[in-house]
Amino acid sequence: MPKPILPNLSVTVAGIRMKNPVMTASGTFGYGQEYVPYYDLKELGALVTKGISLKPMAGNPPPRICETPAGMLNAIGLQNVGVEAFLQDKLPFLKKLGIPIIVNILGHSLKEYGEVARRLDGRPGIAALEINISCPNVVHGGLSFGAYPKTAARVVSFVRAATQLPLITKLTPQVTDIGEIARAVEAAGSDAISLINTIPGMAVDIQTRRSKLGRINGGLSGPAIKPVALRLVYQAVQAVSIPVIGLGGIRTVEDALEFLIVGAQAVQIGTANFSRPRAALEIIQGLRNFLIARGSPNVKSLIGSIRC
Repeated sequence: MPKPILPNLSVTVAGIRMKNPVMTASGTFGYGQEYVPYYDLKELGALVTKGISLKPMAGNPPPRICETPAGMLNAIGLQNVGVEAFLQDKLPFLKKLGIPIIVNILGHSLKEYGEVARRLDGRPGIAALEINISCPNVVHGGLSFGAYPKTAARVVSFVRAATQLPLITKLTPQVTDIGEIARAVEAAGSDAISLINTIPGMAVDIQTRRSKLGRINGGLSGPAIKPVALRLVYQAVQAVSIPVIGLGGIRTVEDALEFLIVGAQAVQIGTANFSRPRAALEIIQGLRNFLIARGSPNVKSLIGSIRC
């Protein structure tokens, strides 16, 4: 009996050619080396790094993570080594993987966003930048830029002027009209968008009557936010002509398929990495098996195939 022809899983997002549409989500995969014991990272479509700032950041005081019934809350506070240490200590390993490396960047001001982008521009091994304008776990920057079309566009414009790299802008769910924000960053020069980031939430220890997080509030992620993320990804796809990358609560191949069907060109796996380190690999294998079972030649046949 002849072996089935393996389907083509490759996609191109913002000029970035990926062998499959499965990426890791920033803040859930460290700098890549942490997951080497679990599988060959070369199997990924792309790897998105932990957020990188101009200077090192220590993050928020502990406790910084707590589990919820359908996900988790985190208030890490964008802890990272800073751009210079990233270039010196982290990028050499990443560029050896031979897959697209997308560096998530952040700043407390427009100037900082631009300077981080400038220092990463033209560095071998970096395929694109993902601009974080949507983190709810810091006091300055992050969400304050991403909640309004004008400020979101200004960040993108500043970064666009500092680099020739493809730009992906990561959007917050905390907006009245996701289409308006998406169109604003597209017009400012973003080559793609990714969404959603976490949703603000909190949890209380009833014995101590204190927040379970040191910063009181945190960002909710995991299966609880998937229906919200799916709706917003669908709306963003309708609003812009640039590619959309979907994330938020994706744990299984069925979850990933939903995002692709509503029009996402690729997906990012986040919180699932903590409970199942091989989650991204399992989803890649699941996509392949799904297409084989249906006799579909490539994953592109699924993208945007929703029947409304």
